[in-house]
Amino acid sequence: QLMFGNGTNTLYQSGPQARFFPPSESVMLLPGTYKNKVAFITGGGTGLGKAMTTTLSSLGAECVIASRNLDVLKKTAHEISQQTGNKVHAVQCNVRDPASVEAAVNQLVNDVGLPDVVINNAAGNFISPSEKLSPNAWRTITDIVLNGTAYVTLDIGKRLIKAEKGATFLAITTIYAESGSGFVVPSAAAKAGVETLCTSLAAEWGRYGMRFNIIQPGPIKTKGAFSRLDPTGTFEKLMLETIAVGRLGTPAEIANLAAYLCSDYASWVSGAIIRMDGGEYVSLAGEFNGLKKVTQEQWAIMEAMIRNTKGS
Repeated sequence: QLMFGNGTNTLYQSGPQARFFPPSESVMLLPGTYKNKVAFITGGGTGLGKAMTTTLSSLGAECVIASRNLDVLKKTAHEISQQTGNKVHAVQCNVRDPASVEAAVNQLVNDVGLPDVVINNAAGNFISPSEKLSPNAWRTITDIVLNGTAYVTLDIGKRLIKAEKGATFLAITTIYAESGSGFVVPSAAAKAGVETLCTSLAAEWGRYGMRFNIIQPGPIKTKGAFSRLDPTGTFEKLMLETIAVGRLGTPAEIANLAAYLCSDYASWVSGAIIRMDGGEYVSLAGEFNGLKKVTQEQWAIMEAMIRNTKGS
């Protein structure tokens, strides 16, 4: 997913139509929806991971957040806990390393037991012309995104099967996992792999009580995380023109969808890939969508010209 705003000069402009689509950021589900449930969230210390954890915690879940930076995690865990009144645990985990994943899941199981909800949200990305990518750059992104998701999913999945316990899994990908995109090729390829991993396991592991779903966020308004992708903020302005509802998404909006998909209300939803992007994908896809820029006067002139060509 794309995270916008470099913290210093926040440029969150929006199109005039955005007034029709104000974000509703309060928690959507009923209080207690996640009572007595354990949720494990990778990349849980910042951005979307933090937002999803906050929502699940406020709904009664006991959350365990994991990432490489334990200091950030502990700060986030404390902050969310203070806000929601529910315990949030911090577990250090480098998803690129299967041994680190195993140790983190051991700690998860020892602290709170096997999870009811697993959200694979750890991600890495940077923009680069593909001809400048080294094998190491390629491996770094695919190790975090694809292999990391696989290690977490397989490790927890095997334990769930052995314990005869069901769970629901959610992966956060991106709209270009479907279309592909230049300049973020390792991420696009890895995210596409994550989607196929999840849809495959949705089919195979339903018999063990597991559901798998995917959210493809469009560009999200958040502090800091977009600094590597849009250091100057100019890309954000261009992107708003391609979003049908005329504004960026917010972490809380994604968090509400995530909370629904991982809840018992969605127990008949499995193998779903849900795009939440303000209409960006369809705007970019239609070859005539650029005609939105044509004024009423220009249309009148064009219509007259078209009429004159009839019968020729």
